[in-house]
Amino acid sequence: MALLETKKTNTTLTTLNWQHYWIGKKGALALSEALKTNATLTTLNLQENSIGKEGALALSEALKTNTTLTTLNLGNNSIGNEGALALTNVSMASRCDIVT
Repeated sequence: MALLETKKTNTTLTTLNWQHYWIGKKGALALSEALKTNATLTTLNLQENSIGKEGALALSEALKTNTTLTTLNLGNNSIGNEGALALTNVSMASRCDIVT
């Protein structure tokens, strides 16, 4: 997860495509922490990463403070109803378009 540490202080990367990387819940939790302080990433594709409900809940918390992410793809991640509801609520309050 060392790569995720660089996302906290990144000043140039605007798009990250991690489709099929299988980061799982642990990776989603680490990425969520990075998103809380990242100020450049606008597009994030996490399709098919097995993040589950816990990963979706962590990402929804990160999106409450992240003001730059505008597109988040979480298709095929088995986030469940609770994860989908949390993301829907934060999406309505932010500028981020979330695909599940």
